[in-house]
Amino acid sequence: MLNASYSRYVLKFNEPGGTSRGVMHEKETFFIRIQDEEHPDVVGIGECGLFRGLSVEDTPDYEKVLADCCWNFDAYEPDFRERFRNYPSILMGIETALADLLNGGKQQPFKSDFTEQKGEIQINGLVWMGTKAEMQERLEQKLRNGFRCVKLKIGAINFEDELELIRSIRERYSEQDVTIRVDANGGFSVEEAPACLEKLAKLGIHSIEQPIKAGQIDALTRLCANTPIPIALDEELIPILGKDEREQLVREVKPQFLVLKPTLHGGFSGAQEWIDAAEANGIGWWITSALESNVGLNAIAQWTYLKNNPLPQGLGTGGVFSNNLPAQLELVGDRLRYAPQLPEW
Repeated sequence: MLNASYSRYVLKFNEPGGTSRGVMHEKETFFIRIQDEEHPDVVGIGECGLFRGLSVEDTPDYEKVLADCCWNFDAYEPDFRERFRNYPSILMGIETALADLLNGGKQQPFKSDFTEQKGEIQINGLVWMGTKAEMQERLEQKLRNGFRCVKLKIGAINFEDELELIRSIRERYSEQDVTIRVDANGGFSVEEAPACLEKLAKLGIHSIEQPIKAGQIDALTRLCANTPIPIALDEELIPILGKDEREQLVREVKPQFLVLKPTLHGGFSGAQEWIDAAEANGIGWWITSALESNVGLNAIAQWTYLKNNPLPQGLGTGGVFSNNLPAQLELVGDRLRYAPQLPEW
């Protein structure tokens, strides 16, 4: 018989995290523990990384649903993916904890050369929003640290200032030397987006995430068909939880890339549905973390390695939080490696 329990934890940002949706000072998350009564000394750990204000599961009853899930876990486990499809981060936590339990409760849910410390993952360097001076310094630090793919969150300051930041990179580094991604988080209007994309295209941009707000399918389809730079969908994917609906969106909109966040898509099985739909339609993709603690980030990195995607991935390093759990990953240049320092549970 399987038993489950959970606990709540609040992560504190070292510095306020600026996005086009506002500034974040802290982030709530939950840890789920699963045990088999016959082997009570082995505990599988997973993270239910609820993302307030972004995930479809941001409802007043979230914690009540999680508590019910744990209380009745043995009964719910056989069909948990369908039962909790509307609660993506709960699915993520369950899938991780079960995989960890199966592999001995060592927080190695997906064993590979990566967990044997024989492999690594290239990631992009994320430049958070801020003032122009703050963003310039953060950008320079990423380049000094060895990142050859940088991602700038845009839409918080004057667009011309953001173009100037990007231009400052291109004056020193070619597209072959440094890949530049930008993330608009839906910050452009439908009317202004084409002109903004044209300006970005002149600076050798690899891709832009979510140029217009989610939910404007007709406008997005037209934009993807006529864009001068590849468009990657992010927020557009989050509310779509059914396999058939996911396949339909990819077929109809035909974006150039998908940005996949397992915590927001229903765990690894949900993210795999998006991957399958993308590959069936000749669309690229990469995997991104969504401000999980080191527990969730560790699991996502292990799974990402198994996908063998050659593009730089969008995984974090856990360093944005002042009270994160012990790191299970280390960053060497722009390469993420497994270096476990397991927390005491």
